[in-house]
Amino acid sequence: MSQTEDRSFLDDIDMHLLELLQQDASLSNLALAECVHVSPPTCLRRVKRLWQAGLIERQVAILAPQRLAPLLGHGLEAILEVTLERQGAEALDAFEQRVVADVQVQQCYRVSPGPDFILHVRAADMPEYLALQQRLLTADANVRNVKAFFAIKRAKFEPRIALRRT
Repeated sequence: MSQTEDRSFLDDIDMHLLELLQQDASLSNLALAECVHVSPPTCLRRVKRLWQAGLIERQVAILAPQRLAPLLGHGLEAILEVTLERQGAEALDAFEQRVVADVQVQQCYRVSPGPDFILHVRAADMPEYLALQQRLLTADANVRNVKAFFAIKRAKFEPRIALRRT
């Protein structure tokens, strides 16, 4: 069994590193090492191992929509419930492939019970949202029902996974 399959190789230091990196992935190796009380070379090896094990997918910058609004406009953010006419594996896979390929779809979840998919989408304005809806939903003969919920305020956004440390 490889490390990617066996997570038992994680200890408290690894979990602490993952927590720190979720909060601020720009921390230097030296700062991380100080926080977890190990030497910088040890810290670097551990972080590299976490990447190699696939526990860290990617490193991104999280932008502040309210601060970008004066430049880009506030835009529309919507949560969509999508129900398909046919729920066979091929139909579900085909719909999922189409929506995840669209840059305006920020998140896509297959869910149960209820609708088949929950999509989180962003559009610059209502005409752009309408184009997205027609492109992804109206043009698909297998889409039976769509419910759209437009966000009026983002009260919380936290892209972290809660880690239990033993």
